Amino acid sequence: MDTPIRLLIHGASGRMGQALLRLAAAEPARWRVVAAVTGRAPAQRVVDGVPFFAAAELGGVPAFDAAVDFSQPDGLEPLLALCRARRALLVSGTTGLAPAQHGAIAAAATEIPVLWASNFSVGVAVLAELVERAARALPGWDCDIVEAHHVHKKDAPSGTALSLGAAAEAGGARPRYASLRAGDIVGEHLVQLAGQGERLELVHRATDRDIFARGALDAAARLAGRPPGLYTMRGLLFGEG
Repeated sequence: MDTPIRLLIHGASGRMGQALLRLAAAEPARWRVVAAVTGRAPAQRVVDGVPFFAAAELGGVPAFDAAVDFSQPDGLEPLLALCRARRALLVSGTTGLAPAQHGAIAAAATEIPVLWASNFSVGVAVLAELVERAARALPGWDCDIVEAHHVHKKDAPSGTALSLGAAAEAGGARPRYASLRAGDIVGEHLVQLAGQGERLELVHRATDRDIFARGALDAAARLAGRPPGLYTMRGLLFGEG
């Protein structure tokens, strides 16, 4: 890579946004953060050389190549419109989206590279692959997905649980869901397939939130220079997209 990718971080005041800022700053040869966007007016306009903007000022951000988004659902569509206007790729991990918002993502993908994922962990991408294969190999088995997160997480079931459920459905299973909110749990997902006299459990546990931020940055780097389209973590990992 000859020059750093110009990066916009959307949702910069949240946990994921802060992790993205820190990790991108640690790799100046790879990333140059040109704008950080927060929901409300920022307390400081420039922090460690990075200009901050309120969401209402989104149209005034400087030129960027890639946007990485971990914000709230109501901020997604303005960001999609901006990325389309600027011909910049978008990586989004915002969860709790309505069907119409997923439709807007698909529409944007006709013009720019877009990757939306509920979870940017490489391990979760592998788990989804295993869940689909296991469900297909075990027709008729009961399928349950149990997820646990910190007490501040709003959406339930988690976006990751729903994505794992979609993988199970692709394999022919009919998943049921249970959600726990407790303490400071980063993220745990258990997929159980139960038959007569035996059961299979597939589990992923995250202990460091940085894995999600790192995965999102890696996804943005992989998308740089790719044609418009709707990409997935599984597709990037397994060479399908």
